[in-house]
Amino acid sequence: MVPKPFSSPAPAQFIPTVADVDRIAALTDPVLRNLQITQCYSDVSAAFRAQIGMSANWCTFATWASKQAGQTIRREDLIRTVEAVLSSDQAISQALLRLITLAKQLGATPDTSVLQQSVWYGLLIAAADRASDAVSRGNKKVFEEIAREFARFMATCGSDTVFTQPHLDAFCDGLRPGDPPHGQRYLRQAFTHYYQSRFETDPKKQSELRLLANLEVGFHEQTRLQPEIAESLNAATIDGNELKRQLRELLFPTGSWLSRLRLSFLDLFGQTNALDKALDRLVSLVQVQIRSAITAHLMTLTFPPNVRLRLGHDLTTTFPASLRTLTNADLRSLLGQIDLSPDSLNQSGAVDWANLPERMHFIADLFRCYHESADLFSSAFTMEQITALRAGQRPTGRL
Repeated sequence: MVPKPFSSPAPAQFIPTVADVDRIAALTDPVLRNLQITQCYSDVSAAFRAQIGMSANWCTFATWASKQAGQTIRREDLIRTVEAVLSSDQAISQALLRLITLAKQLGATPDTSVLQQSVWYGLLIAAADRASDAVSRGNKKVFEEIAREFARFMATCGSDTVFTQPHLDAFCDGLRPGDPPHGQRYLRQAFTHYYQSRFETDPKKQSELRLLANLEVGFHEQTRLQPEIAESLNAATIDGNELKRQLRELLFPTGSWLSRLRLSFLDLFGQTNALDKALDRLVSLVQVQIRSAITAHLMTLTFPPNVRLRLGHDLTTTFPASLRTLTNADLRSLLGQIDLSPDSLNQSGAVDWANLPERMHFIADLFRCYHESADLFSSAFTMEQITALRAGQRPTGRL
């Protein structure tokens, strides 16, 4: 699907301030904080578009990434989706049946529904909680730094009608030297390129400067986010020994002396070997499916109007005409570092999202493909939901 190009810029209705960003970042409710972060990104995106130009800016993409993150933070559909995968997996069903058959032969009276609900449903809750926490912390970490700098830039340079170097210098002086994760050199370069693009009269040069700025912010952001991204993907990791212990406990409860005596007797004479193998088989299958389902959930990004991107798959759209060939030397140099298949969407999918080079390859092509997509400036929420968020309330309806 080819992104719809821009027609005319829409005026920004609300320009977030540094104080607005700080207030939102200080919220302790992770769900409400994420919703307000998403809306603030949308507001910054629109305001920045009005000041700097019509093409997508970093906050434009951040709006939809934050909205997607909200589903994980709220655990929306995650537990139900993974539970459905476990329940419908034929290999798991067969392994569970084998375990129950062996347990009955050893004198146990297992209940299939109890095994499912008491063991792996609890594991789903724990895995979803870990993923939610990691994504929430990453969402806050990026917002409180980068959205704050966008707000500060607009307050410092947003009203300039001519290139005013002292204004740009005053803004850049507030950024830390050095490379990420601690330094902000890439942010300094990015906002300098945003500012230059505002006064560039050549449309192609202007578009390339803005793409360069977006990628520089993106590289800084993704480097900073590396720990939280790795943690969110590892949240699906299950302690196999603990799951095995819980299953054995359900089959032969500690509180039943007869059951424990029988199990001890069977262990003594080596008659539980088949049961242990059945437990190992079930645990292995459950581990793989939970990790696969949660990873698939985390590696999905939805754009308006109805674009659903799988981050592990190659992008299938095209570069806009203005960015099919690139002349900006700094942009070409940066892409030479982060784009593993220059000027092509081949291998753009990130098989391992925890791998920074793979992730940046996907993001570089994503930013380039959707650079001129007007649909990205669609509202993230309904007007009623936005009104509630501005009042500090959690909105109702589908989020």
